[in-house]
Amino acid sequence: MNTVDLITLALAEDAANHDITAQATIGVNLQASARIIAKAKGVLSGVGLARQLFSTRDPELQQVWPLRDGQAVQGGDVVATITGSARSILSAERVALNFLQHLSGIATATHAVVQRIADTHCTVADTRKTTPGLRALEKQAVVHGGGINHRPDLAGGFLIKENHIAATGSIAEAIARCRASAATGWIEVECETLDEVSQAVACAPEMILLDNMTPDQVAAARALVPESITLEASGGITAANARDYALRGVDRIAMGSITHSAAALDLSLLITTQIDSGFSDSKAKKP
Repeated sequence: MNTVDLITLALAEDAANHDITAQATIGVNLQASARIIAKAKGVLSGVGLARQLFSTRDPELQQVWPLRDGQAVQGGDVVATITGSARSILSAERVALNFLQHLSGIATATHAVVQRIADTHCTVADTRKTTPGLRALEKQAVVHGGGINHRPDLAGGFLIKENHIAATGSIAEAIARCRASAATGWIEVECETLDEVSQAVACAPEMILLDNMTPDQVAAARALVPESITLEASGGITAANARDYALRGVDRIAMGSITHSAAALDLSLLITTQIDSGFSDSKAKKP
Protein backbone atom coordinates (compact mmCIF):
# COMPACT_ATOMS: atom_id res chain seq x y z
CA MET A 1 0.00 0.00 0.00
CA ASN A 2 1.43 3.39 -0.96
CA THR A 3 1.64 6.15 1.62
CA VAL A 4 -1.09 8.28 0.03
CA ASP A 5 -3.62 5.45 0.26
CA LEU A 6 -2.44 4.55 3.76
CA ILE A 7 -2.81 8.12 5.01
CA THR A 8 -6.24 8.47 3.41
CA LEU A 9 -7.38 5.21 4.98
CA ALA A 10 -5.98 6.11 8.41
CA LEU A 11 -7.59 9.55 8.48
CA ALA A 12 -10.92 8.12 7.32
CA GLU A 13 -10.74 5.38 9.95
CA ASP A 14 -10.36 8.03 12.65
CA ALA A 15 -13.08 10.28 11.13
CA ALA A 16 -10.57 13.14 11.13
CA ASN A 17 -12.91 15.32 9.07
CA HIS A 18 -15.69 14.86 11.63
CA ASP A 19 -13.99 15.48 14.97
CA ILE A 20 -17.14 16.39 16.87
CA THR A 21 -15.27 17.29 20.06
CA ALA A 22 -12.97 19.76 18.30
CA GLN A 23 -15.87 21.20 16.32
CA ALA A 24 -17.88 21.71 19.53
CA THR A 25 -15.09 23.28 21.60
CA ILE A 26 -12.73 25.02 19.18
CA GLY A 27 -13.59 28.02 17.03
CA VAL A 28 -13.46 27.36 13.32
CA ASN A 29 -10.89 30.14 12.84
CA LEU A 30 -8.79 29.42 15.90
CA GLN A 31 -5.13 29.34 14.91
CA ALA A 32 -2.60 27.65 17.14
CA SER A 33 0.93 26.36 17.36
CA ALA A 34 1.69 22.87 18.66
CA ARG A 35 4.85 20.93 19.41
CA ILE A 36 5.56 17.23 19.20
CA ILE A 37 7.89 16.44 22.09
CA ALA A 38 9.97 13.34 22.73
CA LYS A 39 9.37 12.05 26.25
CA ALA A 40 12.02 9.33 26.08
CA LYS A 41 15.35 8.54 24.45
CA GLY A 42 15.11 6.87 21.05
CA VAL A 43 15.60 6.97 17.29
CA LEU A 44 13.10 8.63 14.96
CA SER A 45 11.28 7.03 12.06
CA GLY A 46 8.10 8.10 10.30
CA VAL A 47 8.94 11.80 10.17
CA GLY A 48 8.21 12.04 6.45
CA LEU A 49 4.97 10.11 6.82
CA ALA A 50 3.76 12.26 9.72
CA ARG A 51 4.58 15.45 7.82
CA GLN A 52 2.65 14.16 4.80
CA LEU A 53 -0.28 13.20 7.00
CA PHE A 54 -0.63 16.67 8.53
CA SER A 55 -0.40 18.19 5.05
CA THR A 56 -3.09 15.84 3.77
CA ARG A 57 -5.38 16.81 6.62
CA ASP A 58 -4.79 20.51 5.98
CA PRO A 59 -2.43 21.78 3.26
CA GLU A 60 -2.28 25.19 4.97
CA LEU A 61 -0.61 23.86 8.11
CA GLN A 62 2.93 25.19 8.55
CA GLN A 63 5.37 22.53 9.72
CA VAL A 64 8.93 22.61 11.02
CA TRP A 65 10.66 19.28 11.61
CA PRO A 66 14.19 19.99 12.88
CA LEU A 67 15.06 16.29 13.13
CA ARG A 68 15.13 13.62 10.41
CA ASP A 69 14.42 9.92 10.26
CA GLY A 70 17.30 7.99 11.78
CA GLN A 71 18.31 10.75 14.18
CA ALA A 72 18.52 10.15 17.92
CA VAL A 73 16.29 12.05 20.33
CA GLN A 74 16.43 12.63 24.06
CA GLY A 75 13.54 13.25 26.41
CA GLY A 76 12.42 16.86 26.00
CA ASP A 77 13.60 17.28 22.40
CA VAL A 78 11.24 19.10 20.04
CA VAL A 79 10.50 16.79 17.13
CA ALA A 80 8.15 19.13 15.27
CA THR A 81 6.33 22.45 15.46
CA ILE A 82 3.01 22.69 13.62
CA THR A 83 1.10 25.94 13.17
CA GLY A 84 -2.33 26.60 11.70
CA SER A 85 -5.92 25.56 12.28
CA ALA A 86 -6.26 24.16 15.79
CA ARG A 87 -9.05 21.89 14.61
CA SER A 88 -6.88 20.46 11.86
CA ILE A 89 -3.92 19.89 14.16
CA LEU A 90 -5.93 18.08 16.81
CA SER A 91 -7.93 15.97 14.37
CA ALA A 92 -4.70 14.65 12.80
CA GLU A 93 -2.79 14.35 16.08
CA ARG A 94 -3.60 10.77 17.06
CA VAL A 95 -3.07 9.22 13.63
CA ALA A 96 0.22 11.05 13.13
CA LEU A 97 1.49 10.02 16.56
CA ASN A 98 0.36 6.43 16.03
CA PHE A 99 2.60 6.16 12.98
CA LEU A 100 5.47 8.18 14.45
CA GLN A 101 5.52 6.36 17.80
CA HIS A 102 5.23 2.89 16.27
CA LEU A 103 7.89 3.37 13.60
CA SER A 104 10.24 5.19 15.98
CA GLY A 105 9.80 2.30 18.41
CA ILE A 106 11.02 -0.10 15.74
CA ALA A 107 13.99 2.12 14.89
CA THR A 108 14.81 2.43 18.59
CA ALA A 109 14.60 -1.33 19.21
CA THR A 110 16.78 -2.02 16.18
CA HIS A 111 19.35 0.57 17.23
CA ALA A 112 19.60 -0.99 20.70
CA VAL A 113 20.67 -4.32 19.17
CA VAL A 114 22.95 -2.65 16.64
CA GLN A 115 24.78 -0.90 19.46
CA ARG A 116 25.31 -4.15 21.36
CA ILE A 117 27.09 -5.77 18.43
CA ALA A 118 28.75 -2.66 16.99
CA ASP A 119 32.29 -3.97 17.46
CA THR A 120 31.59 -7.22 15.56
CA HIS A 121 31.17 -7.78 11.83
CA CYS A 122 27.59 -8.95 12.37
CA THR A 123 24.56 -6.98 11.19
CA VAL A 124 20.91 -6.97 12.32
CA ALA A 125 18.24 -7.95 9.79
CA ASP A 126 14.47 -7.86 9.95
CA THR A 127 12.02 -10.61 8.95
CA ARG A 128 8.57 -10.81 7.36
CA LYS A 129 6.99 -10.66 10.83
CA THR A 130 5.49 -7.26 10.15
CA THR A 131 2.09 -5.58 10.41
CA PRO A 132 0.01 -6.27 7.27
CA GLY A 133 -0.04 -3.14 5.13
CA LEU A 134 2.83 -1.52 7.03
CA ARG A 135 5.71 -3.75 5.96
CA ALA A 136 7.52 -1.22 3.79
CA LEU A 137 7.36 1.43 6.52
CA GLU A 138 8.41 -1.00 9.26
CA LYS A 139 11.34 -2.26 7.21
CA GLN A 140 12.34 1.32 6.51
CA ALA A 141 12.26 1.94 10.27
CA VAL A 142 14.68 -0.96 10.74
CA VAL A 143 17.09 0.76 8.35
CA HIS A 144 16.64 4.03 10.24
CA GLY A 145 17.72 2.14 13.36
CA GLY A 146 20.88 0.88 11.67
CA GLY A 147 19.66 -2.56 10.60
CA ILE A 148 19.26 -4.13 7.16
CA ASN A 149 16.31 -5.59 5.33
CA HIS A 150 15.84 -9.27 4.57
CA ARG A 151 13.67 -10.20 1.59
CA PRO A 152 10.70 -7.83 1.22
CA ASP A 153 8.22 -10.56 0.32
CA LEU A 154 7.91 -14.13 -0.93
CA ALA A 155 9.09 -13.10 -4.38
CA GLY A 156 12.24 -11.44 -3.07
CA GLY A 157 14.39 -14.57 -2.84
CA PHE A 158 14.32 -18.32 -2.32
CA LEU A 159 14.16 -19.23 1.37
CA ILE A 160 14.00 -22.98 1.74
CA LYS A 161 12.48 -24.05 5.07
CA GLU A 162 11.65 -27.39 6.67
CA ASN A 163 8.31 -27.74 4.89
CA HIS A 164 9.93 -27.14 1.50
CA ILE A 165 12.58 -29.74 2.32
CA ALA A 166 9.91 -32.22 3.40
CA ALA A 167 7.97 -31.62 0.18
CA THR A 168 10.98 -32.25 -2.06
CA GLY A 169 12.68 -34.94 -0.01
CA SER A 170 16.04 -33.32 0.65
CA ILE A 171 17.95 -30.07 0.89
CA ALA A 172 19.83 -30.88 -2.32
CA GLU A 173 16.64 -31.48 -4.27
CA ALA A 174 15.00 -28.32 -2.94
CA ILE A 175 18.01 -26.24 -3.98
CA ALA A 176 18.13 -27.92 -7.39
CA ARG A 177 14.47 -27.10 -8.02
CA CYS A 178 14.98 -23.48 -7.05
CA ARG A 179 17.92 -23.20 -9.42
CA ALA A 180 15.85 -24.75 -12.20
CA SER A 181 12.96 -22.38 -11.55
CA ALA A 182 12.02 -19.66 -14.00
CA ALA A 183 12.24 -17.21 -11.11
CA THR A 184 15.57 -15.67 -10.18
CA GLY A 185 17.01 -14.69 -6.84
CA TRP A 186 19.44 -15.69 -4.12
CA ILE A 187 18.94 -19.01 -2.36
CA GLU A 188 18.95 -19.40 1.41
CA VAL A 189 18.48 -22.67 3.29
CA GLU A 190 17.15 -22.93 6.82
CA CYS A 191 19.01 -25.53 8.89
CA GLU A 192 18.09 -26.86 12.32
CA THR A 193 20.99 -29.30 12.82
CA LEU A 194 24.68 -29.43 12.00
CA ASP A 195 24.01 -32.34 9.65
CA GLU A 196 21.64 -30.14 7.67
CA VAL A 197 24.30 -27.42 7.62
CA SER A 198 26.76 -29.89 6.03
CA GLN A 199 24.15 -30.91 3.45
CA ALA A 200 23.49 -27.28 2.57
CA VAL A 201 27.20 -26.40 2.33
CA ALA A 202 27.66 -29.20 -0.21
CA CYS A 203 25.16 -27.42 -2.49
CA ALA A 204 26.72 -23.96 -2.06
CA PRO A 205 23.66 -21.71 -1.63
CA GLU A 206 24.21 -17.99 -1.17
CA MET A 207 23.05 -18.11 2.43
CA ILE A 208 22.44 -20.53 5.28
CA LEU A 209 20.02 -19.71 8.10
CA LEU A 210 20.66 -21.35 11.47
CA ASP A 211 17.26 -21.77 13.08
CA ASN A 212 16.86 -21.89 16.87
CA MET A 213 20.45 -22.91 17.55
CA THR A 214 22.35 -22.06 20.71
CA PRO A 215 25.42 -19.81 20.51
CA ASP A 216 27.67 -22.86 20.90
CA GLN A 217 25.86 -24.64 18.06
CA VAL A 218 26.26 -21.54 15.95
CA ALA A 219 30.01 -21.58 16.60
CA ALA A 220 30.15 -25.23 15.49
CA ALA A 221 28.18 -24.39 12.35
CA ARG A 222 30.50 -21.49 11.56
CA ALA A 223 33.38 -23.95 11.40
CA LEU A 224 31.51 -25.88 8.69
CA VAL A 225 30.46 -22.92 6.54
CA PRO A 226 32.95 -21.21 4.21
CA GLU A 227 33.15 -17.43 4.17
CA SER A 228 31.69 -17.45 0.65
CA ILE A 229 28.31 -18.39 2.14
CA THR A 230 26.53 -15.77 4.25
CA LEU A 231 25.69 -17.25 7.64
CA GLU A 232 22.59 -16.03 9.41
CA ALA A 233 21.07 -16.96 12.78
CA SER A 234 17.46 -16.56 13.85
CA GLY A 235 15.05 -17.80 16.48
CA GLY A 236 15.15 -16.88 20.15
CA ILE A 237 17.56 -14.01 19.61
CA THR A 238 16.92 -10.96 21.77
CA ALA A 239 18.70 -7.72 22.57
CA ALA A 240 20.07 -9.45 25.68
CA ASN A 241 21.71 -12.37 23.89
CA ALA A 242 22.36 -10.90 20.43
CA ARG A 243 26.00 -10.27 21.28
CA ASP A 244 26.52 -13.93 22.19
CA TYR A 245 25.46 -14.89 18.68
CA ALA A 246 27.42 -12.14 16.95
CA LEU A 247 30.63 -13.23 18.68
CA ARG A 248 30.17 -16.78 17.36
CA GLY A 249 30.92 -15.62 13.82
CA VAL A 250 27.55 -15.23 12.11
CA ASP A 251 27.34 -12.55 9.45
CA ARG A 252 23.93 -11.41 10.54
CA ILE A 253 21.13 -12.09 12.97
CA ALA A 254 17.48 -11.93 11.92
CA MET A 255 15.01 -10.75 14.55
CA GLY A 256 11.24 -10.65 14.26
CA SER A 257 10.90 -8.94 17.64
CA ILE A 258 12.29 -5.62 16.38
CA THR A 259 9.18 -5.22 14.25
CA HIS A 260 6.40 -7.23 15.88
CA SER A 261 7.19 -6.49 19.54
CA ALA A 262 8.90 -3.10 19.60
CA ALA A 263 7.55 -0.73 22.25
CA ALA A 264 6.28 2.59 20.91
CA LEU A 265 8.55 5.58 21.49
CA ASP A 266 6.84 7.98 23.89
CA LEU A 267 5.94 11.18 22.03
CA SER A 268 3.25 13.76 22.73
CA LEU A 269 1.67 16.73 20.98
CA LEU A 270 0.72 19.82 22.96
CA ILE A 271 -0.76 23.14 21.91
CA THR A 272 1.74 25.79 23.02
CA THR A 273 0.24 28.97 21.60
CA GLN A 274 -3.26 30.13 20.64
CA ILE A 275 -2.87 32.78 17.99
CA ASP A 276 -6.58 33.67 17.77
CA SER A 277 -8.87 32.58 20.59
CA GLY A 278 -12.16 33.91 19.19
CA PHE A 279 -15.14 31.55 19.13
CA SER A 280 -17.79 33.89 17.79
CA ASP A 281 -17.69 32.23 14.38
CA SER A 282 -18.32 28.71 15.73
CA LYS A 283 -21.50 28.44 13.68
CA ALA A 284 -19.66 29.00 10.46
CA LYS A 285 -19.41 26.21 7.93
CA LYS A 286 -17.43 23.33 9.34
CA PRO A 287 -14.24 22.27 7.55
